[in-house]
Amino acid sequence: MRTALLFFLLLVGYGINAQTTIQGTVKDDGGEPIPGANIVIIGTTTGAVADFDGNFSLSTDQAPPFVLRITSIGYTEVTIQVTSNNQTLNIVLQESSTLLDEIVVSASRTPERIFESPVSVERFGLKDIKNTTAESFYGGLQNLKGVDINTNSLTFQSINTRGFATFANVRFLQLVDGMDNTAPGLNFVLGNLVGMSELDVQSVEILPGASSALYGAGAFNGILFMRSKSPFDFQGISSYFKTGITSQEAAGDNNYYDFGIRAAHAFSDKLAVKANFSFLKGEDWHANSRFDLNNPGGDRSNPTYDGLNVYGDDAVITRNLDVLAGLPSGTLGSHSFTRTGYDESAVANYDAESLKTDFAVHYRPFGDDLELIYNGRIGRGTTIYQGASRYAVDGFTMQQHKLELKNDNFFIRGYIVSENSGNAYDTRFASINVNRRWKSDNQWGADYLNTYIGAKLGVGTGVPATDEQAEAAARAAADTGRFIPGTPEFQRAFNSVIADGDLTTGAKFIDQTKFRHINGNYNLAHLINDWADIQVGGSWREYELNSQGTIFTDIDGPISYQEYGGYVQLQKKIADERLKLTLSGRYDKNEFFDGFFSPRAGVSVTLGENRNHNVRASVQQGFRNPTTQDLFIGLDAGLAILVGSAPDNLDRDIRTFNLSPQGQTITGQTSAQVVGRAAYENSFSVSSLQNGVIEAADVNLVQPEEITTFELGYRAQLGKFTVDMSAYYNEYSNFISNTTVLVPLYGEVGDNSLSLLALQNDDVEPYQTYTNSPEEITSYGGNIGVNTKVLGNFDLGVNYTYTFLEDAEGLRDRGIRTNFNTPEHKFKASFGNTEILPNLGFGLNYRWSDAFFWEASFADGDVPSFNVLDAQVNYSVPSIDSIFKLGGSNILNQEYFQAFGSGFIGAIYYVSWTINP
Repeated sequence: MRTALLFFLLLVGYGINAQTTIQGTVKDDGGEPIPGANIVIIGTTTGAVADFDGNFSLSTDQAPPFVLRITSIGYTEVTIQVTSNNQTLNIVLQESSTLLDEIVVSASRTPERIFESPVSVERFGLKDIKNTTAESFYGGLQNLKGVDINTNSLTFQSINTRGFATFANVRFLQLVDGMDNTAPGLNFVLGNLVGMSELDVQSVEILPGASSALYGAGAFNGILFMRSKSPFDFQGISSYFKTGITSQEAAGDNNYYDFGIRAAHAFSDKLAVKANFSFLKGEDWHANSRFDLNNPGGDRSNPTYDGLNVYGDDAVITRNLDVLAGLPSGTLGSHSFTRTGYDESAVANYDAESLKTDFAVHYRPFGDDLELIYNGRIGRGTTIYQGASRYAVDGFTMQQHKLELKNDNFFIRGYIVSENSGNAYDTRFASINVNRRWKSDNQWGADYLNTYIGAKLGVGTGVPATDEQAEAAARAAADTGRFIPGTPEFQRAFNSVIADGDLTTGAKFIDQTKFRHINGNYNLAHLINDWADIQVGGSWREYELNSQGTIFTDIDGPISYQEYGGYVQLQKKIADERLKLTLSGRYDKNEFFDGFFSPRAGVSVTLGENRNHNVRASVQQGFRNPTTQDLFIGLDAGLAILVGSAPDNLDRDIRTFNLSPQGQTITGQTSAQVVGRAAYENSFSVSSLQNGVIEAADVNLVQPEEITTFELGYRAQLGKFTVDMSAYYNEYSNFISNTTVLVPLYGEVGDNSLSLLALQNDDVEPYQTYTNSPEEITSYGGNIGVNTKVLGNFDLGVNYTYTFLEDAEGLRDRGIRTNFNTPEHKFKASFGNTEILPNLGFGLNYRWSDAFFWEASFADGDVPSFNVLDAQVNYSVPSIDSIFKLGGSNILNQEYFQAFGSGFIGAIYYVSWTINP
């Protein structure tokens, strides 16, 4: 199948025979070239892009006369009639306030104006990158309407749209020059940690919502597209240097550096190369909350204290003191406690680094008719990732290598994405096992309980101690000689633990997972005289999981599986090109699940005498395959054992647990072996137990998640005002969720009393299963953005976003964890001027976010509302082709956080110098 697709695309690609050639230049009204200007033949998808000097050349098999449409960001659209072959055009564009004439490719896989896009789309281009107030172009994306960025780390920001987001945002796809930027083993994008240098970014496009009809399983909740600059169009050497400080109460003031360089050269009209290098270094945001998860408002005196950012104190141990001391029942009763943990600052690596390199060779053997591209990207980063635990991702590396063949009508690309976890480790298990290197859990518990029982009985004093006094004495006795952070003993134990990949004794993760991907697309419009825009395409992917048993159940070797899909789309303009119809459909198949068909239908209507109003409507279905971890994880996360639900994974996870003294008496054994299948077939429902009812868990194996989404939108150019608004309604079925169950270490749930005795004796183990919610999940929302010019030449923009999950509290009460994690209301505003004085510009960005409830595997809790103000002033020096910028993110330093358990986000103040931007 893949071979046939490859030969088909190659054969039709070579069958192009251009008959008409047009060339020319595109400049502004001051005579300066406009690189990146788009030139398209109206009524077709044939077009060209102006190079760095504003020059372009366009070839087509269409004979004159025909009309060209020329557009560029920040300029008014121009149309010019072509009357003869080999015509040379000198085109002048006037600056404009409109944003709706910008050209996007992502919405329909073909160039089109935002104004006419059948779905919502946001764009961030060269002008936006220059004027962003954030410390990076990627951070600047959070000022777009409907776009959320959750800051997990200084070097890891997670983008999301329309809700359902954790830092492991598996519902959002990011493509870098067509390559999926998802980390193969983690199943989510690590922001721009190993992405693209801002010097090489030509444009960023964001599609909110489902796009499975064109992009497959990963395009479930939104897609971000990053497109780099061609070395044919953007040549020379450019660089930037930023320095400043990060300021946070917990971490203090720390230096911040960011440097990048880009070199590109076209040796001829056939061969061009480019290379990029960038490096960022700073101090990460510290997380130091001691909030007691087991007793909100309490402190360390609570025997079962479990601090939010304190690790090693997570497991609550309950013991019957009367049985241990041989006392009559009811004398002391049972007592619960946790082991003393370590603050995150003692076990986390707060060095934040990001190093990105890439190299590309572009070859055009027949001029613009065909282009062959090799692109290699290698990124290395150090960051903090908050998932089931807080992970110190130290030296994480990801590589992407792509070969692509394309022209104006088709592309076919094949690439590989591989990751290496480097020296990544789990801070929770680092704390647990540093404690164990000093003293075993059993010995520590015995020391604690002996002292506690003695104090309660008044041994040595004759006066029975209070609970508080007994707790303090027991903990002090058990902790005597404990490794203290900063001492050589602690450091030796810590270094040994984070180098050990066995989580029973260490904390290191080993992950060298990869995937291989081939996809292609062909636009048939030129073969049918541009009667309609018809596209066909397909893709194939193979996963190869390789964690050596530290994350997946691949202890006996890598695990491989495949998926594939194909699609077709038709777009047609009628009624004097005022009515645009879109029909799409895609079929996808994963080897573990039945195939799925994703249709999309859309219509947009251009209204008004000046064609300045556009109304659009669309409906589409989408799906999301379970991730590699949903299928094959086998990980003891401390609070629960995570076991994936692929059919052949259920018997791969095998663990041995020690039994309680009572359990040993009942079974005659000191330990019990549990197979992962038991979590799905022999377990108690935790949610039922919390409601005082003992019930067997009913957990089905995970299936693909599905969505049906309806969207309405309106765009308009009303004088100086640009208006863009949309509303959507989403219905989810088979919503992928996690369910925690308790597996008895002996007995069969529902068949005999042994399992009930196991529950009574605490001879049970918590497992997290991967399944689907039986309930329909519904969310809806909308946004509106207005942009204009005021006071002459000042840019003003405001936007508001509303996002709502129906019955959120009820879902939580019923044990359904959606991880919606999105504020209901958000407001953003921007104000600035690109040239308030000659060569001097400035910008302000303000963001307000409503309070919301954060729900994730690490911890659940409230996130308060927050306000953020960013600002920048830039000055251009044309004589040295440079831009100097002074700016800051969160310049008022009103610290806030976007996820329960993450570090507070402080201020970043920076100064930058960009040469040949």
